[in-house]
Amino acid sequence: MRNRCQPLAVLLTTAATILLLLTPRAAYAQGDYPNRPLTLVVGFAPGGPNDIQGRQIAQALEHRLHQPVNVVNQAGGSGNPASAAVASSAPDGYTLLLIGPANAINASLFPDLPFNFRRDIVPVAGITREPLVLLVHPSVPAHSVAEFIAYAKSGASITMASTGNGSAPHVSGLLFNRTTGLEMPIVHFGGGGPALVDIIGGGKTHMMFEPMSAAIEPVKAGKLRALGVTTALTSSALPGIPTIAATLPGYEASAVTGIGVPRGTPQDIVERLNREVNAALADPDVRALFTNGGGEPLSGSPSTFAQLVFGEIEKWAVVVKAAGIRAK
Repeated sequence: MRNRCQPLAVLLTTAATILLLLTPRAAYAQGDYPNRPLTLVVGFAPGGPNDIQGRQIAQALEHRLHQPVNVVNQAGGSGNPASAAVASSAPDGYTLLLIGPANAINASLFPDLPFNFRRDIVPVAGITREPLVLLVHPSVPAHSVAEFIAYAKSGASITMASTGNGSAPHVSGLLFNRTTGLEMPIVHFGGGGPALVDIIGGGKTHMMFEPMSAAIEPVKAGKLRALGVTTALTSSALPGIPTIAATLPGYEASAVTGIGVPRGTPQDIVERLNREVNAALADPDVRALFTNGGGEPLSGSPSTFAQLVFGEIEKWAVVVKAAGIRAK
């Protein structure tokens, strides 16, 4: 009897071994994911709007995933080193990228990057779409977008502040110049802080585009005047400020942020992260963190967010090419 059972036992053991070898590795990756801390790489210096958003979503994910989500800042360098670091990391769901406007702009601004964002980064979930605000110094005699355009075209000397070559405020200003036919000179500063200091202090610049989260305080304090928001819809953060598109039909710009992972990350992990980010954004307390800063939470599927990100890449490629700007 023992001899008859032995071949059957061997057969079952062999079959189990084959099944083990054929089972996709993704199944094991998802089975106990996550079982150790995650890292969110942010390509911006600490304290800025993108860094703050990254830390807010990291804290929300910690609560939902029951694992620490450590934020690592990798700012500076050519073409956003944070993206390069994530693109070359293990595709296991433990290294995340905070996707921001720079990713869409850099795709055409830096043609020789060591990675291809479309190919090497998988968009997982959106966080927010934030308007930028057209700001002017109170000395500028314009109280609407139409009045500002007329004033600038009258021969007035207007200089635009930028938070850096290829930044969202920079390309939003280039789009504004292109749409209106203006040729306002641009002065680049090393970030939003120095640019705001100059324009508020009545320095060498008179207007700028700035993300809503950074524009709210100086506008409400009367230090700067808001003429319009860059998104297709008005913002509850600055009620009463019209869209620029109301004067310039078709004008639209925004700062889109979200989460990405390296190419090759198992789809079930991508979907798990997407569900957790969406669930976090549905929480009233977490949602308020983003809406209070003027952002519109971006819930949706990975494919929906990918379509949005890739659409931004194509849009800004047209602006970058038309303006002839180059990476510096």
